[in-house]
Amino acid sequence: MSKNIVVLSGSPRKNGNTARLAAAFIEGAKAAGKEVAFFDVAKMHIGGCLGCGYCFKNEGVCVQKDDMPPILAALRQADALVLASPVYYFGVSAQIKLAIDRFFALLKVGMPVKRAALLMPCGDPTVDAAAASIGMFRQICAYQKWEEAGIVIAPSLHEPGEIEGRAELDLARKLGGNI
Repeated sequence: MSKNIVVLSGSPRKNGNTARLAAAFIEGAKAAGKEVAFFDVAKMHIGGCLGCGYCFKNEGVCVQKDDMPPILAALRQADALVLASPVYYFGVSAQIKLAIDRFFALLKVGMPVKRAALLMPCGDPTVDAAAASIGMFRQICAYQKWEEAGIVIAPSLHEPGEIEGRAELDLARKLGGNI
């Protein structure tokens, strides 16, 4: 079971359903005695990976001077990672994708993450709108050899707060306790 968890939330909507889903996960994790490092990547200045290879020559340090270093430092200590993003046009938000792409910096030096989870609200009434994101998440897990700890998709959500009282909050809370 994981003890040190990094949660990345990628919704630009303040106090939206993604934030609430991530908060429920964190509540469950903290109640189970786990350490959680939370990053609201939508409010951070994170540039896209330049593909320059500087990180491979400098122990995982990226050449860019932005807000990514604390996330990379936390990932170097984490045994679990949680990605929380709304479905934006059939994929994860651009804000979280920037952070995910920057994981490249740790490919050579590695990170101790063993398990990962995905939390996604979406406007579509089915989970089909999240299929591409789920596929991407599963490919990352397979590549990194991470165990897929869980996926919580919350369909039919459009306005902030619509997730309140929904079963997906309980599922996220339970996942937080069990990851």
